[in-house]
Amino acid sequence: MSALNTEDRLAARLAELRLQRGWSLDELALATGISRASLSRIERAETSPTAALLNRLCVAYGLTMSRLLSEVEEEAALLLKAEQQPVWQDTLSGFQLRNVSPPASQFKAELVEGVLASGRAH
Repeated sequence: MSALNTEDRLAARLAELRLQRGWSLDELALATGISRASLSRIERAETSPTAALLNRLCVAYGLTMSRLLSEVEEEAALLLKAEQQPVWQDTLSGFQLRNVSPPASQFKAELVEGVLASGRAH
């Protein structure tokens, strides 16, 4: 897990995106309609962008907001401890489903455990 909080990671990623494109703050301000001063404060994590401002930045960078936010999410644990695993039980069939992996955008699949009680058919 990163020592930086989400706001710091977002600020750093926004600055990184601008620098990767070779844009100055003035060029980004012109492209987005966001003041240079506001952009500077956002990139230094002195203020958090509103959803509207974040959307303008995403349009300029050619990213969806969900993509940008997934890039700055903390990495999830690979597995949940047993006491943290949600369990669903079908009382009629005796089928039990347990989520072993946490829900997280960086995972391409979920790991679940399914158990059917002995002597029961579904």
